[in-house]
Amino acid sequence: MSDNEIIALYNGGQTEKAFNAIIDSYSERLYWHVRRFTCSHEDADDLLQDIFIKVWKALPSFRSDSQLFTWLYRIATNEALNFIRKNRFKASLKAESLESLLDRKVDEDTYFDGDEMQREIQKAINTLPAKQKQVFLLRYFDEMPYEQISEILGTSVGSLKASYHHAYFKVKAYMEARF
Repeated sequence: MSDNEIIALYNGGQTEKAFNAIIDSYSERLYWHVRRFTCSHEDADDLLQDIFIKVWKALPSFRSDSQLFTWLYRIATNEALNFIRKNRFKASLKAESLESLLDRKVDEDTYFDGDEMQREIQKAINTLPAKQKQVFLLRYFDEMPYEQISEILGTSVGSLKASYHHAYFKVKAYMEARF
């Protein structure tokens, strides 16, 4: 179902049907989006539930100024970043870096079905600063155009291109050092 059809359902008073259509249309994409931030199936699954609760509560205030797609990704990205901030604080209490915590999650995730190269790419991504990581994940994995990323993150296209460029070369250097 298209975003316009979902919005039409919602505006027509069929709020539950519209919300279920959002879940059907975006669950998998949002799951993988937040999983790349969290490095864990369980954390991504929990976070996805929180995201949809937030979407349900915020749906009445959706103004259609942006696309439904970018609005959902903005909520998911913000929730993922809040999750990372909380984990950074928890890791500091344990005298562990967030990077090592996320690397441990990648290594221990029983649902991870990638090979060693994919595992190392995720570890390389975990070394990136938050802004570069966001841009890299959206551009590299979701293959999003810079214009959509700009709407989601509220940053200029030029700045996003620079962030992606820096992130790409950091990931490349990390991988070349490993292999």
